[in-house]
Amino acid sequence: MKILIFLISILFSQIAFADSLIFTGIPSVRISEGGNDRVVEQIQKSKKIEFSCVIKEVDGKYYWETRGNKQLVKIDTGGFVTFIAGDGSGYIRMIKPEFKELTSGMSSTEKDYDYVEHLLIGLRNVTYYGKSK
Repeated sequence: MKILIFLISILFSQIAFADSLIFTGIPSVRISEGGNDRVVEQIQKSKKIEFSCVIKEVDGKYYWETRGNKQLVKIDTGGFVTFIAGDGSGYIRMIKPEFKELTSGMSSTEKDYDYVEHLLIGLRNVTYYGKSK
């Protein structure tokens, strides 16, 4: 049911604002870290949509829809695209699809995942690794 509601909300937001869906990522790993602890967890299938990453473009500007529509700055370099939150709260880096095969030789991270989403929350950070949709 959550998946259906999520998909319907994306559809209506695209119609209402005539925006473009730039990226959707579905995470499989979450890493929470602070100065005193580190927790690595596999995300349950039922929670993957809840922790998804969605980036949209509206009137030539990029927004991190799943993080309160924070405005993003796009940096396109080589085989990667990075979107950085203007308020410093995090970033998303993704492998360009046409470079997936080439970058998969870099390490098991690039082989197993298509993107990383990194959030700064106070002095802690939360990182998600997943696949693009």
